[in-house]
Amino acid sequence: MQIPERAILAVVGPTAVGKTETALRIAEALNAEVISVDSRLFYRGMDIGTAKPTLEERARVPHHLIDVADPDEVWSLAVFQQAAQ
Repeated sequence: MQIPERAILAVVGPTAVGKTETALRIAEALNAEVISVDSRLFYRGMDIGTAKPTLEERARVPHHLIDVADPDEVWSLAVFQQAAQ
């Protein structure tokens, strides 16, 4: 199966079903990167209860939008979209 170079694949589902490992395997197979769209993962210090990928997992493929804002910063959808692009 050929996937366009700028394709966006989404791995979605409930908590604790293996989304992180699935995303890592897909990204490794496609030489791709992970852009987190979890509304808690982009806040620094929110490590408990968020299933934030470990440093080892993040070292496997490039990750984006994890630990990029302080909890007291307000991120609008516009700010998030700009950062994601």
